[in-house]
Amino acid sequence: MSESILPRIAAGDSSAVKEFMEAYSGLVWSVVRKYASDPSDSEDAVQEIFIDLWKSAERFDPQKASEKTFVVMVARRRVIDRMRKRQRQIDTDHLPENFDIAGDQHVSIERGTEAVLAARAFEDLRPEQKKVLELAVLQGMSHGDISEAIEMPLGTVKSHIRRGLQSVRERIKAAGASEESGVSP
Repeated sequence: MSESILPRIAAGDSSAVKEFMEAYSGLVWSVVRKYASDPSDSEDAVQEIFIDLWKSAERFDPQKASEKTFVVMVARRRVIDRMRKRQRQIDTDHLPENFDIAGDQHVSIERGTEAVLAARAFEDLRPEQKKVLELAVLQGMSHGDISEAIEMPLGTVKSHIRRGLQSVRERIKAAGASEESGVSP
């Protein structure tokens, strides 16, 4: 393929979208089949990938990679993100109808206390740590997607997440130790 199509899509050329689909649909499907674990989810994955490619068309730089390489990188990343998201979701199909998540009252109270401590610790984080943790934990975004969404370097995103979680963990641990000794947090 001699001329790149993505710059035309970024410029708003509607005829380029059809041309792009024809040129890369086979490639995108092959990436999805290679990485996707659920064949019934493949159509949705392909659709998401093309939408992501169109949205990120202006990021394509022919000096860094070929258009084909860019398409494969975006497709692969999107499929892996979908797989990770599926792995994080709880499979409720196999739970019995009378399943009691709390088990006994002590466990339920302990979990509630830890949740309150975690929420307090979270509120004390620096604003940038809070933002990346909200996107990662609450919205399930990958580090790469967070980096793109808030225009922050990937390494910085990872550092904020690691340090933020470490800070929350330490505060929960310290609060638990002070509760055992009779001192309030």
